[in-house]
Amino acid sequence: MFRLRRAPLLQVFVPSPEGDWLSDTSVLECEAELKRAGVLHLLRAGDVVWDVAVGDEANVGRLVWDGAYLIDLDYTYSRVGDPPRYLPTLAFPPSYFHRVIRTMGTGNPVVRIDLSPWADQIKANLQLLQDKLRMDTPQGGRHTVVRWVHRSSFVVRPPAGSKSIRLPMPHTAGPGPSPTGAWIVDPDWFGTVVVETEGTNEGLAELQARCKGPLIPRRGQQLTPEQQRFEERRMVFRILREKSRPGEIWVRIVSDKERIIL
Repeated sequence: MFRLRRAPLLQVFVPSPEGDWLSDTSVLECEAELKRAGVLHLLRAGDVVWDVAVGDEANVGRLVWDGAYLIDLDYTYSRVGDPPRYLPTLAFPPSYFHRVIRTMGTGNPVVRIDLSPWADQIKANLQLLQDKLRMDTPQGGRHTVVRWVHRSSFVVRPPAGSKSIRLPMPHTAGPGPSPTGAWIVDPDWFGTVVVETEGTNEGLAELQARCKGPLIPRRGQQLTPEQQRFEERRMVFRILREKSRPGEIWVRIVSDKERIIL
């Protein structure tokens, strides 16, 4: 199944002896099935493969091609799975995995973005604001909730004289999703990105820490468990679909309280 600007969904039929959870052997067999079908060499990073033999509940049986291998979804912040943490979100349109990889609750998908290249813009545009939300009541009515949020924004655009923004990737990474195989920021991200977090001192500190980039331990030292947990969530956000529109994408910081896998 294929739609423009959405992730292709390829189906294979590989019975899994382990049930809903695909073992490494089953994943390799899915790759072998794609090779036998003559389509393995046509896959691009971000393509989704669904083992229909496992079932159709949530994202059961869904795997993502990373440019070299099929990899499992990430279950750190969702019981049904999110796109793998190793795929740079900015390389794909914001709605690329919509309805191909299903989301829970509000439908706001998890994305991973490194804020450090835009730290100066975020610092300059930071505001503490009141935000009004319309909430449904158990009785069927609606009421307004007022909360404080820290909100900022930055502009994603190519540098002068260029039409693209290259993403840093390890040398072991496979080809990217662009037509040339490069890992670059998808043009659908060009424009303004609004980022918000809780209007507390802790929320502000979290945003500021994320703008500093990755934590690098001193020579001979290792990151503390707390630093490791921060590094794991440093780039984790949710797209706010109800606020986003072309040219303006809204994201919210995902806190450690939303973590499912401890």
